[in-house]
Amino acid sequence: MKIDLRYFASIREAVGQPGESLETSADTLGALRDELIARGGAYAQALARGKAVRMALDQVMADESAALREGAEVAFFPPVTGG
Repeated sequence: MKIDLRYFASIREAVGQPGESLETSADTLGALRDELIARGGAYAQALARGKAVRMALDQVMADESAALREGAEVAFFPPVTGG
């Protein structure tokens, strides 16, 4: 399925882009996070399991068990972001 990703604050700085479209087979936010971590490099560091990362699904805060759907917008950001 195709989804849209958005990165904010320090995560955006780490991965070097504000967002992207992605074709994924992940079915939950947690599986998507693991898929991105598997890319290695900046993604692995910014989204590492030991780091506090907040996620939103279609602009609503969600936990890792939230189900993805075609065309969803997923946002990743640190627990505290500035204006």
